[in-house]
Amino acid sequence: MQLLWFLLGLAIGFLFLGWYLADLNVRLQRSSLKPTRLQRLFPFTSTMRRIILSHMENQRFLEQELAMWKHICHVAPIGFLYVDRENHLIRCNPKACQLLDIQQCQHIPPRLLLELVRSYELDQLIEQTRKVGQHCEREWIFHPVSAEQAILSQQQPRPMRGYGLPLADGAVGVFLENRQEATLLAQQRDRWTSDVAHELKTPLTSIRLVAETLQTRLEPPLRTWVDRLLHETIRLSGLVQDLLDLSHLQASPTARLTKQPVDLVKLIQSAWQSLEPLARKKNLQLHYSGPSSLVILADEPRLHRVLLNVFDNSIKYSSPEQEIRVCMGLTANTTSTTQQVHLEVIDAGPGFPESALPHVFERFYQADPSRTRSGYELGMARQPDSSPPSSSEPAALMNSSCGLGLAIVRQIVEAHQGSVTAGNHPATGGAWLQIFLPWKPSEAVSLESVT
Repeated sequence: MQLLWFLLGLAIGFLFLGWYLADLNVRLQRSSLKPTRLQRLFPFTSTMRRIILSHMENQRFLEQELAMWKHICHVAPIGFLYVDRENHLIRCNPKACQLLDIQQCQHIPPRLLLELVRSYELDQLIEQTRKVGQHCEREWIFHPVSAEQAILSQQQPRPMRGYGLPLADGAVGVFLENRQEATLLAQQRDRWTSDVAHELKTPLTSIRLVAETLQTRLEPPLRTWVDRLLHETIRLSGLVQDLLDLSHLQASPTARLTKQPVDLVKLIQSAWQSLEPLARKKNLQLHYSGPSSLVILADEPRLHRVLLNVFDNSIKYSSPEQEIRVCMGLTANTTSTTQQVHLEVIDAGPGFPESALPHVFERFYQADPSRTRSGYELGMARQPDSSPPSSSEPAALMNSSCGLGLAIVRQIVEAHQGSVTAGNHPATGGAWLQIFLPWKPSEAVSLESVT
């Protein structure tokens, strides 16, 4: 009897346990479907939690992206500098340290860039970028601070190009590129061109002598063919001589100059008179404004060549019945306290294409086929019985537009420690060449302006 009551009590206990577990399971399900009392009292806690989780996820993504960009900057083949508005160097990659000979590249505390790198050109690039607020570019030769540092680091002066990028709060980022390899390639190209030109000079001279001998012994119409042969030989000889002159000037710019007092006004008039037959065909006039006399120390034949090339370029591309303006005066030198001669040549032609402006002074650069052939060249497709040009025509007409004229201009001007720029004049829309040459007051003769 006692065993029966025990089993009955055990069965009732199991029933109560099963009911309790079932009731607990139902309560748990209801609590997962309905908001808790705390959530009903503070409904924004769930939204805040989702926002916090989203921000944490974005932070992890940005940290991963920042780490990726740091790695890219670290292994990049070009240098990178980051300076703040006070010119403190905040960050730089190993390539920049190598290019600028910065010791202890890793974990550099913020220091003035001038304490680490003595480069006026780099400082000027940073200031120019900060001032204009847009991308700036500059090329220069970087020199180590001292000879001892150059020997220890085994680094020689090297060409460099910098790209300045304005950042927030006056900070500036600078990308640095080593131009040593490009400079060597350019030197090899120029040396090869000079060697070829030197080898061509002798056979061209022989061909010219033969053509001149035959010219007096043949009768028309056979003489016409010899005249054409002689013309092309003279043209190629002029091209070869231009290449040799460029190579000589580039090898030793100042050593090739014989400076003496030169009156620029008289030199302008002399150059224009040499090309006046060409200008007369288009009825072009020269309009000069500036001092009646201005004397500088310069190599007169080479400066005369500069004016010939500039005037020839203006005459070729000017429309008929127009005038070529030449303005000359003195202006302040932006890099020093001295003055410099400012010579402007403005024509009324079509001007330079905007895409061609950075390259007009490069060798053999031709911006547009319609702008690279002179009027004489366009007339070369004539009948066999037509007469060739007279040998008495100006030398500039005999030279085709092969892309060397303005390259020679820049080389000669830079040999005189000057500079030249090209653009399109806002008033006429034509080509606008500006030449800057150093000038000292002791060289002046007269500065009386002419009207």
